[in-house]
Amino acid sequence: MEVKMDKKQDVMSEESLYEVTFVGDPQLSPKGDFVVYVKKVITEKKEYASNLVLVNRNTGIEHDWTAASGEYKDHSPRWSPDGKTIAFVSDRSGEKQIWLISTDGGEARQLTALKKGASAPVWKPDGSSLLVLSKDGEAEADEEKSAGKKPLVVTDLRYKADGQGFLDASHLQVVQVDVTTGSGNVTWLTDAPFDHSFPAWAPDGKQVAYVQSRYEEQGSYMRSDLYVQQIEGSEPERLNEDGGSFMAPNWSPDGESLSFIGHDFVHEGATLNKVWTVDLATKTFRCLTENVDLECTDVLISDLHWGNALAGAQWNSDSSGLYFLASEKGNTGIYYTDQNEGIRRITGGDRHHYALHYNAKADEAVVAISDPESIGDIYTVTFKEDDVQEVQVSDGNTEFHQKYTVSSPEKFTYSGKDGLTVQGWMMKPVGFEEGKQYPMILEIHGGPHMMYGHSFMHEFQILAAKGYAVLFTNPRGSHGYGQEFVNGCRGDYGGGDFEDLMAGVDIAIEKFSFIDAERLFVTGGSYGGFMTNWIVGKTDRFNAAVTQRSISNWQSFYGVSDIGYFFTKWEVGSDLDENPDKLWHHSPLKYVDHIQTPLLILHSEKDYRCPIEQSEQLYIALKHRGKKTTFVRFPDSDHNLSRSGHPELRVERLKHLAGWFEQHSGGC
Repeated sequence: MEVKMDKKQDVMSEESLYEVTFVGDPQLSPKGDFVVYVKKVITEKKEYASNLVLVNRNTGIEHDWTAASGEYKDHSPRWSPDGKTIAFVSDRSGEKQIWLISTDGGEARQLTALKKGASAPVWKPDGSSLLVLSKDGEAEADEEKSAGKKPLVVTDLRYKADGQGFLDASHLQVVQVDVTTGSGNVTWLTDAPFDHSFPAWAPDGKQVAYVQSRYEEQGSYMRSDLYVQQIEGSEPERLNEDGGSFMAPNWSPDGESLSFIGHDFVHEGATLNKVWTVDLATKTFRCLTENVDLECTDVLISDLHWGNALAGAQWNSDSSGLYFLASEKGNTGIYYTDQNEGIRRITGGDRHHYALHYNAKADEAVVAISDPESIGDIYTVTFKEDDVQEVQVSDGNTEFHQKYTVSSPEKFTYSGKDGLTVQGWMMKPVGFEEGKQYPMILEIHGGPHMMYGHSFMHEFQILAAKGYAVLFTNPRGSHGYGQEFVNGCRGDYGGGDFEDLMAGVDIAIEKFSFIDAERLFVTGGSYGGFMTNWIVGKTDRFNAAVTQRSISNWQSFYGVSDIGYFFTKWEVGSDLDENPDKLWHHSPLKYVDHIQTPLLILHSEKDYRCPIEQSEQLYIALKHRGKKTTFVRFPDSDHNLSRSGHPELRVERLKHLAGWFEQHSGGC
């Protein structure tokens, strides 16, 4: 398609991904005078590389603080309590280990040499040691590795995971590492046969908190329990009596309480995450956001901001309140809650706050922010009574934005099924001309309990640059609109959610006169891929469709996914042995005879979330019926190909996506 552009700017293409600078995980120094963050790029070899950038807030000067050689992945920087050293994770030794670098300069030195690597460094308050996570199994003999091929013996319910593959018998444990001697002085603090995460030091350095994940009992799918443990002389203590999904514990400065994020599975996987505290003396739990219909994590989808750590709810200096990120109506922002359950938004706007670190002593924060027209940068946020001041401290993508024209989405609301208010956005094609008609692509998000909104989406910008209007919406089941809304699609996949999406298409055609109603296209991934399959089995109004990492058969999905042992029951409303007819009723494969729309199927070979057999079944069923379809399989890729996959394969995916629509568009 020919797109008219300003002569000073280029049309964004699939290969523009190679020019993006990804910034994230900002950390404010103890005195508040420096910021360190992670800068990731795609090298000339088409590989990811990342390094740490140090910003002097007094001078505004930033330096690449770890070697920007394009060979290593440095990430997860954490300041020592005295602000003189930064611990970080790096693969420069061949395995992910903890390294230290002085803020005075000089070369980084390797701290750990743990056999199965190390991650998630957390400084002890006196700076003498670090908590890290490492897999157990240190005593495994080297000869076992060279003993030839062996079968995988499975005894656990959870034996594979997307992005990891098949799991061995090892588990993530909490390890204490002496800063002076490193791996020469290591204490394994946990040894339970479960994965551990989110380690946190108590202010006095005598206790640690962490999360322990359990999967085995049928009633504890996805269960994550809170634990505290004395460093010397006592067994770990579980704080919660009932099962829940709890994350990111943070100690209050007075050491009397923990904050954490999570829920108690009232609506199973569709339950809103809330901010909680627990009094460690009385074991009294309080939900501080119980009275607000708010998702207290970042669930805003972007294809450029994947993998930032969850910081949780972070205490102010006198332990009276907490700061956290939350998602609301297509936006994320910084929110504050006091101990009296008062909630207020500190920063917001039509933006995506995708990483947050709060410095209680300085009463300042550092945050990563994106919006639909800017990829993302790092900002400091200063709280002065009612005056919140933001200062940009990174400049990662100025050249990119000067080079390329982007499309700014227009938000609107409409009535879905039963009059439910649904939020949507319309992106005009780049080079838009009044009076001209344009084809439109409906984009459907995954989850389904996530949300689209005001974040930079490279995929959407590529499609707009090629002359398409792009429609994206948050149908029932999406986060950001309260508990009833996010619960609205469970047990009814392909019902009200489908009608919400179709109503969005109808209102877009009515509202935006530049839409050519005869040239409509649809795509989505994961749940969005399921819905794409469902749509083409229910209507012929789309000229072509692209289904990505999709689900086509809920009966065969049971048990084969890394979430397939609970997802069909929680989301579709049945298990295979309970009511297989219900699973088949909600399966797009049941309606394959009705599919007339040319369908491109994209799937990753190593997708363990939505296994590739789902696409194989759909493809063969279509071919047996003489339908127009093509199947593209991406090697060495998992469910997150579009967000964190190999750069060249990400570009290839975009080319196939845009090329299929181009093939069936009839020209712009």
